[in-house]
Amino acid sequence: MLILAFDTATDVATVALARDGDVLGERASRAVRVLQDVEELLEAAGLEPSEVEGIAVGTGPGSYTGLRMGLVTARTLSFSLDVPVAGVSTLDALSTGAPDAVPLIDGKRKEVFMLVAGEPRCLAAERLEVARGATYVGDGALRFRAQIEAGDGIVPPDDDGRHVPWARHHAALARDFGAAEAAEPIYLRVPDAEKALNR
Repeated sequence: MLILAFDTATDVATVALARDGDVLGERASRAVRVLQDVEELLEAAGLEPSEVEGIAVGTGPGSYTGLRMGLVTARTLSFSLDVPVAGVSTLDALSTGAPDAVPLIDGKRKEVFMLVAGEPRCLAAERLEVARGATYVGDGALRFRAQIEAGDGIVPPDDDGRHVPWARHHAALARDFGAAEAAEPIYLRVPDAEKALNR
C-alpha cells in the first residue's frame, strides 16, 4: 500500500511516502510547505498522485493552527484523490522513533504534552517529574532541557533526529483507514480564541 504521511503538529512539519514499510522519500520543513513537499516527493519517486492509496496524518497534540492545517490538508487530499485517511498521534510517532525515550511536545504556555500510562496529557512543565537517567526527546525536551538535565535526565543534542516526529513512523503506525473526518485532533485543552469568546 502506498501511503502518503505527514505531520504538522509541531514547528517541524514532516512528509513521507512509504510503500509496504519501505520509505520512498521523506522531507522536513515548515507546515506551509507540506503540499509542495508532497508534490516533490511524488515526482522524485516517479509516482503520480493517483497512485497514493492512503493518507496518514498526525493528530497531535501540538499547535492548534498546525493541527488544523494538517487535518484540512488530509481531508482535501482524501477528497481529491479518493483515498482513506488514518490519524496517528504525534507522541506515538515520536515514541516509535525513540522507543527507549520519553517523548515531550512543547505545549507553549510553560506546558508539555506527554504520554501518561500511554495516554496523551497536558502538564505544567514545573510538574514534570524527571526520571534520573531517562532520555527525553521532542521539542518539549529541547525547550525544557535545563530543567530535565537538572533532574539528571538526558536530552540529546538539538540536531538529533529523535526530536522530530518523522512521517515515516506515522506511515508505519497507521491503522483503521477510513473517512477523513474520523481523524480527530488531540487538542488536550481549549483554544485561546474559544476561551476569549466564552469570557
